[in-house]
Amino acid sequence: MELEERIADLESRLAFQDDTLQALNDVLVAQQRLVDRLQLQLAALAKRQEDLSGQIGQPDDEAPPPHY
Repeated sequence: MELEERIADLESRLAFQDDTLQALNDVLVAQQRLVDRLQLQLAALAKRQEDLSGQIGQPDDEAPPPHY
């Protein structure tokens, strides 16, 4: 009887570990999707900043004030 209890306990632990691994995998997939979306947003913002800075011009391109 002791062997059957040990096997049942091991099967229970295995089922719990399978559930835990699936839950962790689901969280990991969700986080990866979020990271991918944030990387796309960051790239879009960087491109937008580059476009806007090209339209405005850099302060280094301006001539110094007359009192220099």
